[in-house]
Amino acid sequence: MLLVRKRSGNVEPFDRKKVVSGVRKACQGRPINEDDLRTLGQRVEEDLRARGLAEVDSDDVGKAILAPLRELDEVAYLRFASVYQNFDGLEDFQRAIDDLRKEKHAEAEQH
Repeated sequence: MLLVRKRSGNVEPFDRKKVVSGVRKACQGRPINEDDLRTLGQRVEEDLRARGLAEVDSDDVGKAILAPLRELDEVAYLRFASVYQNFDGLEDFQRAIDDLRKEKHAEAEQH
């Protein structure tokens, strides 16, 4: 069983449904369906389990969400990242957008 240590110190079993519900809000109004969300939840769980740890921090769960969400939808990614990473202002959004552009440019050069 994979356990998650919350910021409060409490430990609870990993729940893929919590990942999906946490991401769902960031996806509101975006062209993302429930199957996409379920697949994202599965990818996050597989990533965390592949680490071979019995317990992960809730912060690790948030980090594991970022990459598959970025692949799924950049707007939803920015929404989630802005809350998860505590964006303070436009500079934080700009930095995240710049990072996305760099990644897209690097991917385009590979193809």
